[in-house]
Amino acid sequence: MTDEQTFSYCSGDLSIELATPADYQRVGELTAESYFAAGHFSSPQDEYLNFVRKVAERATQTEVYVVRRAGEIVGSMTLIRAGSDYADIARADELEIRMLSVDPAAQRGGIGRAMVLAAIDRARLIPGINAVSLTTGSTWASARGLYETLGFAHHPERDWVVPNTDIKLVVYAYRL
Repeated sequence: MTDEQTFSYCSGDLSIELATPADYQRVGELTAESYFAAGHFSSPQDEYLNFVRKVAERATQTEVYVVRRAGEIVGSMTLIRAGSDYADIARADELEIRMLSVDPAAQRGGIGRAMVLAAIDRARLIPGINAVSLTTGSTWASARGLYETLGFAHHPERDWVVPNTDIKLVVYAYRL
């Protein structure tokens, strides 16, 4: 078994573990649903939402994790290393969090916090990884507040704009 297959994290009634192929459809739909419900996209069939639904493809190059509460998937995140086709900002010594999503019906219950803490724990187990990085929306105050309370620092020199849009994204990193 690989490190990611044996990695798990528990917080209260939440358990976080590597997604299995049986989880992939739910992960894709949950991610698309949570992003659409947050008002980030005008259509549930947006090109990016269709991209996040392709979990089986993503899992070949990344670590896709699920959060379970009472056996039900209520959240998901993808952890990515530099060099992957899915890496947006990861540097050679960073583990990047992408596609972090929480079921809209379960938001504000500590699921996002637990996933970020699990990502930090996972990063500490990978030789050569010295930081966890992520991108978030420049206007997403609650997400930015969560990352800052957990010790992430904004790195404005790494901020970027989504190609062919006016959407500004900001970069945070947590040094291990």
